Amino acid sequence: MTDTTQKARLPERNQAHVEAPPKAPPKHSTIEAALAEALACHGVTLAPKTSGRFERFDTPDKSKGNANGWYRIHSPEAASFGIWHLDVSETVTLDGPHDPAAAAAARLEAMQARERRERERRQREAEARAQALRWWAKAKPADPAFPYLERKALPPYNLRQRGDMLLMPLFFDGELVNLERIYPDGAKRPLPGGRVRGVASLIGHLAGANHVLIAEGWSTAAALHEAMGCPVVVARNADNLAPVARRLRQRLPEEVVITIGGDDDRHLPAKGKPNKGRVAARHAALAIDAHLLMPTFCDGCEACTDFADVRQCRKGGSHHDD
Repeated sequence: MTDTTQKARLPERNQAHVEAPPKAPPKHSTIEAALAEALACHGVTLAPKTSGRFERFDTPDKSKGNANGWYRIHSPEAASFGIWHLDVSETVTLDGPHDPAAAAAARLEAMQARERRERERRQREAEARAQALRWWAKAKPADPAFPYLERKALPPYNLRQRGDMLLMPLFFDGELVNLERIYPDGAKRPLPGGRVRGVASLIGHLAGANHVLIAEGWSTAAALHEAMGCPVVVARNADNLAPVARRLRQRLPEEVVITIGGDDDRHLPAKGKPNKGRVAARHAALAIDAHLLMPTFCDGCEACTDFADVRQCRKGGSHHDD
């Protein structure tokens, strides 16, 4: 009797084991969807692609082209992503939970990739610096009849010429590191791969000066130098005004007055965009407690945006290259 009872109950226990609750389906059907949702939590909207390589993306809290974010899809079930300046590094799965070991591996891989990119960036900058030194040494004095200079009605000042382009020297910590090429139509391009953040050019001489100005483009700086006789530092663009201003303030004696000569991009608000020139100039002035000088336009003039434009407008000439 006992043996029969045991045999009858064994199948019941086995049946109970087989009928365990089924595993819940994953939250996402694809790793791309899971990664897109995780990125959206950080304000990043994009459609991830499965390439097996590190892919870069812009973060919304930085300027366009910053490429401060990265992601990589490792398999159909796992991916990782990071944001450099926020020190964010996460692993994503179809189910959502993060695997600590995988996250650590992803952070290590991201760090190695960042170091590799940094080495490559330094190498590109070194090559551009060497090219700048070669070109600058062989360049000829700029021709005052160069089309860009003729339109601006300005002397060459600190420019040299190589073939059909003007060269403006760009310095960092007193060293020539890049060149801005100015073409006959007014287009401007630095050397590929060369350093651009914090670099600047100079019209006039800093030694012995008690007042120094900082402007965006070359023609604006040249117009200010002509009008005021002060040395003028060329920052190249609005984004570079504050970095250049900070470095200049550290270099100059405290008693030297610095003035930011800003551009007034007054046409941009009508397009739903901020007045970048005015905002950047004000920010640079506040950053170093400098004076701020903005152009005053002629009555009825709607085209001028900077001091070089105003100068040309009052002379009845053409402008708008900077």
